[in-house]
Amino acid sequence: MTGVVPGTSVTVRKLRADGSEVTRYPGLVIPGPDHWVAIRTEWTLPRVDVGCLAFEPGDLLHEYFSPDHPFNAFAVFAPDGRLKGWYCNVTYPARIEDAQISWQDLYIDIIVCSDGRSMVLDEDELAEAGLEQTDPDLYRFILDARDALGRRIQERAYPFSKTRLPSV
Repeated sequence: MTGVVPGTSVTVRKLRADGSEVTRYPGLVIPGPDHWVAIRTEWTLPRVDVGCLAFEPGDLLHEYFSPDHPFNAFAVFAPDGRLKGWYCNVTYPARIEDAQISWQDLYIDIIVCSDGRSMVLDEDELAEAGLEQTDPDLYRFILDARDALGRRIQERAYPFSKTRLPSV
């Protein structure tokens, strides 16, 4: 992975399942282990409430991307440094080139609340996409990635080991 050493500015591109771009935003690479890129960025959009977690202007995010794992994870911190929770996306493994990180959202998300509870979101969107019939391999990939992400959260494996969450 070139151009992604700590202190490097990067551009993050979020893509829809069909590959079209949703948004792009800047981040700063922070230290992380091999095969992961961690960045710090600030939430600058209006408030977004997703149940037990709300993104608010001024929140700081530590975002974790891997070219090997089919998901990413965003630790959301209040401006005072308090961990508000995690927002995780099932994705294709991230494409990390030069100073750009691209990730393709694959419907399913998992939120981890500050009290340790987790919730799976958007399974209805996956069902509506009809992949079980039209692309069963991709459908199975998404479900397997959801399950792997859930195990990683429960085991507190990186990146969930990086910032301690309360015990469930």
